[in-house]
Amino acid sequence: MPNFCAAPNCTRKSTQSDLAFFRFPRDPVRCQRWVENCRRADLEDKTPDQLNKHYRLCAKHFETSMICRSSPYRTVLRDNAVPTIFDLTSHLNNPHSRHRKRIKELSEDEIRTLKQQKIDEAFEREQANQELNESSAQNTVSEEGGEEQEEEVVPLTLEERENKDYLKSLFEILILMGKQNIPLDGHNANELPEGIFTPDNFQALLECRINAGDEVLRKRFEMAAVNLEYCSKTQQKQMLEICESCVREETLREVRDSHFFSIVTDEVVDIAGEEHLPVLVRFVDESHNLREEFVGFLPYEADAEILAVKFHTTIIEKWGLNMEYCRGQAYIVSSGFASKMKIVATRLLEKYPQAVYTLCSSCALNVWLAKSVPVVGVSIALGMIEEVCSFFNQSPQLLVELDNIISVLFQNNEEKSNELKEICHSQWTGRHDTFEILVDLMQALVLCLDGISSDVSVKWSNFVVGRAFVLSSALTDFDFIVTVVVLKNILSFTRAFGKNLQGQTSDVFFAASSLTAVLHSLNEVMENIEVYHEFWFEEATNLATKLDVQIKLPGKFRRAQQGNLDSDVTSENYYKEALSVPTVEHIIQELKDIFSEQHLRALKCLSLVPSVMGQLKFNTSEEHHADMYKNDLPNPDTLCAELHCWRIKWKHRGKDIELPATIYEALHLPDIKFFPNVYALLKVLCILPVMKVENEKYEVGRKRLKAYLKNTLTEQRSSNLALLNINFDIKHDLDLMVDTYIKLYPDKVEFQEDFLPANNSEVTEDA
Repeated sequence: MPNFCAAPNCTRKSTQSDLAFFRFPRDPVRCQRWVENCRRADLEDKTPDQLNKHYRLCAKHFETSMICRSSPYRTVLRDNAVPTIFDLTSHLNNPHSRHRKRIKELSEDEIRTLKQQKIDEAFEREQANQELNESSAQNTVSEEGGEEQEEEVVPLTLEERENKDYLKSLFEILILMGKQNIPLDGHNANELPEGIFTPDNFQALLECRINAGDEVLRKRFEMAAVNLEYCSKTQQKQMLEICESCVREETLREVRDSHFFSIVTDEVVDIAGEEHLPVLVRFVDESHNLREEFVGFLPYEADAEILAVKFHTTIIEKWGLNMEYCRGQAYIVSSGFASKMKIVATRLLEKYPQAVYTLCSSCALNVWLAKSVPVVGVSIALGMIEEVCSFFNQSPQLLVELDNIISVLFQNNEEKSNELKEICHSQWTGRHDTFEILVDLMQALVLCLDGISSDVSVKWSNFVVGRAFVLSSALTDFDFIVTVVVLKNILSFTRAFGKNLQGQTSDVFFAASSLTAVLHSLNEVMENIEVYHEFWFEEATNLATKLDVQIKLPGKFRRAQQGNLDSDVTSENYYKEALSVPTVEHIIQELKDIFSEQHLRALKCLSLVPSVMGQLKFNTSEEHHADMYKNDLPNPDTLCAELHCWRIKWKHRGKDIELPATIYEALHLPDIKFFPNVYALLKVLCILPVMKVENEKYEVGRKRLKAYLKNTLTEQRSSNLALLNINFDIKHDLDLMVDTYIKLYPDKVEFQEDFLPANNSEVTEDA
C-alpha cells in the first residue's frame, strides 16, 4: 500500500518517488508542532498514535539539515526535526477545486503567535550556535603545547577513508559467503601434506577479489607474505557478529513497529558440535500480513532454569524486544527436551501472563504430544521412525523397492496400496495419523529392509545394506511394536481435534469447544485402563506374530530382574504400568496445560471472523472473552458499540458479498480501519502460534531454516552465517556495519593501519 504525503497541496506518494516518507512523531509536543506547521484543521483532533499510524510527510517538507542519510538504504530524521517547507498558496489559483486536505485559515492572533514562535526559534538557534562557538574557542588551546585546533569536525584522512573502504570489502565478502552458504574454513589441515599452505574460503575469495581488480585490497595486501592470513579468525568472528546483529535488527525493527509478537522455537540443532535453539518471531507487518521470521540461535543449556534466564535475557537485552508485548509462545522440541522447554514457558508466563503458552501450527498435535511423553521407549521409537523415513527418502531406488513390496501385500486392495505409496513419498512422520500409517506399513517396511540387507548382489552399497539390517532389527523388537500400537490407540482420541486445529479459522474456533469432550474420553480410558490396555496389547501381539517377532519383556528389564527369583511380571502387566498408564496420564495433563483457560478464551475471540459469525447466526458475545486484551485496544470504552456495528455490518451485507473466512482476509478489508478495536483484536489473535500462516510466502523463515540445516554439514554450520543465509533478501547497510566495527574495535583499526607499510618504498629488499 503506497504512502501519501499529508501536506497540503502535495500530491507525492511513495510508489511514484524515491523520496523518504516519515511518520508523525508519537511525542505529543513534537506531533503538535508538525500539525500546526501543516495547517490542516482536520488533523488537530487526532491523537499522536493515530497520526503516527496513518499519516506521513515526505522529505520535501524538511530542511536538508534535518535529514540524516547514513547509507543508500537508511534515511532518518534528527530527533528535533520539524517540517517547515510547505506550499500554502497554490490552491488559491483555482478556488473552485475540491481539496481533500483543506488548509486551515489562520486568525490574526494565530498569525502573530506563529511569527513570534519563529522568531523565538531563530533566537534559540542563534544562541545555541553562539554557545557552541564559545565552547569551541575555549578548547582551541591543547593541554600539551597550546596548539590551536580546528573548530569544525575534522574530515576523514586518506588513511581513514582507505581503511573504511578496506573494511567494507571484507564485510562484502562475509555477506556473500553467508548468502551463498559458503563455510569460512576450506581444507582441513589434517588432510594436507606437511609444509603445504592452502588458504581458507574467506582468504581465497579475498585473493580472487584482489585479482579481479579491487585496488583497496591490493594496496593493503600486495606486500604481505602468501602464507599469512589476511584476516584473523578472531576478526572474522567479530565482523560476522556485527553482520548478524545488523541483519537481525532489520527484522526486529519491524517487530517493534508492530508492537505485538509471539516467540516460537524449533527443534534443538547441532551447530559445530554445540546444541542450539532456533528462535522465530511472529508479527503482523505494516501491510497487515502475518509473518514468521527467523531471528537467530540461542545456545542450549542442560539446566532448564539457566536456559529460562538466558532465553529471557537474550530477548529483552540483546535483541531489544519488549516482552510486555509478547502475546504467545510455542516450542517445537525433539523427544527429551519437552520438559525443559515447558519450564521455560512457565517462567515466562510468571513474568508475562499474556504470553499465552500454545501449540505451534506447523506441528501436528499428535506428534507434539508424543514427543512430550516422558517415557524412554517412546523417545527411542520416535527417533527410529524418523530414521526409517529418512532412509527410504534418501534414494528413489529405495522408494521403488518399498512400492513393489506394498503392491504385493495389498494386491487385493489397490486403493489402499496407492494411498500408502503416495504417503511413503512424503514426510509422513509429521502427520496427525503417523502411528496409524506406521502400523499399516510395518510389514512392508520389515520385508523391504530384510530384502535389502540380505541382497548378495552389488545393487546396494555396504552402507545401505548395513543400515537396512540395523533398522530391520529395531522394527522387529517387540518393545518398539507395542510402543507404536499403544501410541496409535491413545492418540486416536486427539487426532480429529488436532487436525481441526490446523484447519480453517472456523475449524480452530469449534475445536476449542470440543476439548472438553476429548478430555472426557481420555479420562474414561484412564478409569478403565485395564480393559483398554488388554485390547491394545492383543493388537500388538497379533502384529508381532505376523512379523515373526518373539513376545517378551525388554532386555533391560530382564537383566535387572535376573537376581529376583520371585518376579512373575508378565509382558502385559509390565507395558501397562511402564507405558500405557504414564502415557495416558501425561497426555491428559499436557492437554490441560497447553489449552489453558486463557488460551481457550483467546480462541473464543475467533468469533470476530465474519464466517464464524455467520455459522453462529451472528449470535456471538466476544465482549466477555476480549476482556483479556482490554489494555491492547486503542479505544476499549467503545468496544461493545464497535462490536455491535461489526456484527450488523456482516449480518445485513449485500447478497453478492461473501463473508471473510480467515483473519488474513478480515485484516485486508478496505474498511477495517473504521473498526480500530476489531483490527487490534484480530491482529493479536493472528500472531498466536496456534494460528496457521495463511499466506505461505510469509512463512519462509522456517522453510529456509530447514533447508539450511539439511544442506549444511554439522561441522560447517555457523550461527552467524546461518542468519545471513536464511535472511538473504534483507537489505544490509555496509556503512553501518563498518562504523559499528570501528566503534567497537578501535584498537583493531589502529593495528590494521600499521599492519603493512604505507608504500612500496618502505619495503626492504629482503622483504
